[in-house]
Amino acid sequence: MKRAILALMLLAAPAVAHDQMTGDLHIIHPSIPAPNDTAKSAAGYITISNEGETPEELLGVRSPFAASTTLHTTIFEDGIAKMRPLIGVPLAPGDVVNLEPGGMHVMFMGLTGTAKEGDMIPATLIFRKAGEVEVEFMVDPADGADHSQMDHSGH
Repeated sequence: MKRAILALMLLAAPAVAHDQMTGDLHIIHPSIPAPNDTAKSAAGYITISNEGETPEELLGVRSPFAASTTLHTTIFEDGIAKMRPLIGVPLAPGDVVNLEPGGMHVMFMGLTGTAKEGDMIPATLIFRKAGEVEVEFMVDPADGADHSQMDHSGH
């Protein structure tokens, strides 16, 4: 069933979507909504499918695009979106995990440059078992949430 859902997600994805297989991990469309030129932070989104029989965990992300890159989740308190750091993102066998707006995501903090729609931002995903996996986050249209204005005081 999860594979059927993943197949439907891929069919519904825009033509610019990109993905790669690394061992048993299917990494689908790492992306960043285009931040404005003065943004100090940006959010990154990605879908990861563990197609193997062994549990895995995304431990972190590294990128020259930012001074620090961390995993976060969004929580809502009193109608205000707040970011909270995550220690890792577990990937059970057969599981599909979406890092997406309003939920878990990658935070690029202290941006080292600007990014325009269509740019490819290099990054390294760090997994417990698979180790380091090189990916590129595609800069998508800026129609998502502006994370540079959200409360990051919880870390």
